[in-house]
Amino acid sequence: MPESRSHFKWDFWTFVIIGVLGVFMLFLIYPLFTLFLSGFQDPYTGRFSMVNFAKFFHKRYYYRSLFNSFKVTTAVTLLAVLIGTPMAWFMSSFRIRAKRLLDVLIIISMLSPPFIGAYSWILLCGRSGVVTQTLSKVFNCEWPSIYGFGGILLVLTLKLYPFIYLYVSGALKKIDSSLSEAAESLGCSGARKVVTVVMPLIMPTLLAGALMVFMNALADFGTPMLIGEGYSTMPVQIYSEFISEVGETANFPAAMSVIMVLVTTVIFSLQKYIINRKSFVMSSLRPMHAKEISGFKSLLVHGYIWLVVALSLVPQVTVIYTSFLKTRGQIFIPGYSFDSYRAVFSTMISSVKNSFEFGLSAIAAIIVLGMLIAYLTTRRKSAITNFIDSLTMLPYVIPGSVLGITLLLAFNKKPLLLTGTAIIMIVSLVIRRLPYTLRSSSAILYQISPSIEEASISLGCSPARTFWRVTAIMMLPGVLSGAILSWITVLNELSSSVILYGGDTKTMSVAIYSEVIRASYGTAAALSTLLTIATVASLLVFFKLSGAKDVSL
Repeated sequence: MPESRSHFKWDFWTFVIIGVLGVFMLFLIYPLFTLFLSGFQDPYTGRFSMVNFAKFFHKRYYYRSLFNSFKVTTAVTLLAVLIGTPMAWFMSSFRIRAKRLLDVLIIISMLSPPFIGAYSWILLCGRSGVVTQTLSKVFNCEWPSIYGFGGILLVLTLKLYPFIYLYVSGALKKIDSSLSEAAESLGCSGARKVVTVVMPLIMPTLLAGALMVFMNALADFGTPMLIGEGYSTMPVQIYSEFISEVGETANFPAAMSVIMVLVTTVIFSLQKYIINRKSFVMSSLRPMHAKEISGFKSLLVHGYIWLVVALSLVPQVTVIYTSFLKTRGQIFIPGYSFDSYRAVFSTMISSVKNSFEFGLSAIAAIIVLGMLIAYLTTRRKSAITNFIDSLTMLPYVIPGSVLGITLLLAFNKKPLLLTGTAIIMIVSLVIRRLPYTLRSSSAILYQISPSIEEASISLGCSPARTFWRVTAIMMLPGVLSGAILSWITVLNELSSSVILYGGDTKTMSVAIYSEVIRASYGTAAALSTLLTIATVASLLVFFKLSGAKDVSL
């Protein structure tokens, strides 16, 4: 016993471990426990019961939403892989004109909120859309309905294929060209080489990207809510049931949320198991070199890339253009004006301020927590730090709408009454977007030699001061790469914010969603344009300050 006590000491990192565990226990584990407790309670007696789950699985109206979610997410994932993988191969293997511009445009299309895409396609191809009306009046033909499964599939595929593109592009950079040359020398070339040599090498990374697409599509709330029109998915069903039960009980939506958490956890665990069995290390001493292409082949490759990118940018171009159109009530009229922007700055400026205030507060907490947790999980490995590392993965498997409900159930009464406050909005953003910064922070730490810290401590600098004055500064380039993704996704967050916001805490994303629901398309377009400008500006500032050429995932 005395020997075991001698190994334990109260130092800076001990207090960090206690603090981090306290944060996660209070704002993640406790809310999840409250959610599960509520899901297993009878709404009338408060006793333990399976009645909520029986209600879900006995009525087709409810369990159909789960099947719909799987149908959408599976189709989106397959299409994203089919679009993103060839694009990554073309961009890595051939000399593509304006490649730098294309990379930026792809990232911009990825980082804009998907519900803006839904809103834009409704403006173009909805019942009163420009394309629909033009085809009807000029060519006397009917455009296929943009609503329902097809519309959701279109919006989410164009929004999420960049994840596959970025993941696969990163994997292709690590393939040594000698492997390709060896395959060609053995008579394996062209499509056969891609299928038998390249695909197996990038498969673990491709699966990781596919999981990212699947989870994002499964958790998305805004797109099916706006364009689904009767094609109900689980996030929409949970939100609708929760809103209808506010003021009474929330046991049934809590039970639905429990089902979502269990389903996503199983999927995530299965994917991690497959990747761990297939993963291997590649050392690229001679990276792939892009080749020149010309003629018909060049035309096909460039045409494919630009067509996909152009379709991806339709939402941004549409909202920017329509934001300058004159409006009369719910319709656009001929002519241009700044009326929509005047309305935003006169009546909705608080939502813009809230987005930046909450976002900056959240990103500051995310950076500090991300750096501290990354250090714990890479430099001070133990059972406790491994547990903390596992906790940080939970936000990956919890959809935003579910996280919003968990926080609302946990903090809707004294002594922890946070409902409708800025604190609960910021907590939600931190918990939901921390993993991006955490993973990039961990990656950069593996490249920093511990001997530098040891030298600082041997010269009399305390562990705490060494971390903040030496390690943290060297970590900054890697931290920024994840922090920019955290920041932009924080700005665009809707799923949890639409459940948690109060009268004084509405953000830009929530305001855009509210305006679209009210059919106030002019102000919605103006707000969407401001959000797009903020996203692009953030990306440009990141490239300028960090000197990076792309955003790492």
